[in-house]
Amino acid sequence: MEQAIENNIVKMGGTVASVLELSHEIYGEKFYRFHIEINRLSGQNDKLPIIISERLIDIDDFEIGKIIYIEGQYRSYNQLDENNKSRLILSVFVKEIEQLEVSESVKTINELTVIGTVCKAPIYRKTPLGRDIADLLLAVNRSYNKSDYIPCIVWGRNAKYCENLETGTTVKVVGRIQARKYEKKYDDGKIEERVAYEVSVSKFEILKDNSMEEQKEDTN
Repeated sequence: MEQAIENNIVKMGGTVASVLELSHEIYGEKFYRFHIEINRLSGQNDKLPIIISERLIDIDDFEIGKIIYIEGQYRSYNQLDENNKSRLILSVFVKEIEQLEVSESVKTINELTVIGTVCKAPIYRKTPLGRDIADLLLAVNRSYNKSDYIPCIVWGRNAKYCENLETGTTVKVVGRIQARKYEKKYDDGKIEERVAYEVSVSKFEILKDNSMEEQKEDTN
């Protein structure tokens, strides 16, 4: 169980940006959803979804504008949309929270470290400005035989290297969780604005190369 926790660590600080809404209830324990707003060094902001237990907060004293620091895990689950198609829902599950005085430095903390396996062939491409970029989907083990599926964006030389990664390869990534708006177009011409959440990777390390393991097996 401890190993699973070390495989998925989130640390972030920012401003409470939405009211608490009931997310779900398990064995009488209520969990609430809200958004935290975190500043980027570029001047942009990210509003990220958070899930927290009623046991960790004073609901009556939890207000928009409060400065908080949280630690937890980045988790996922599948939800069916209006067209009965599965959609990956991501949020930070809080394990510890602290309310702080106004602090500009705290409002920029956004750190994620995960160890997971590549569960889908990476998609490599170049941006319109010619920068290398790769989409990576990682399966990260959690307690009770569950897994979280975390989409990552890898840049530069690491992106080029990821182009040939095989599924099953174990990697460690460090980065920040970001929000990106996009438009979903339907066959009837309807356009819906959505928000995608992904990890912008700053550090990338291969821990176990699946292709090398296969080569070892072939020589036995």
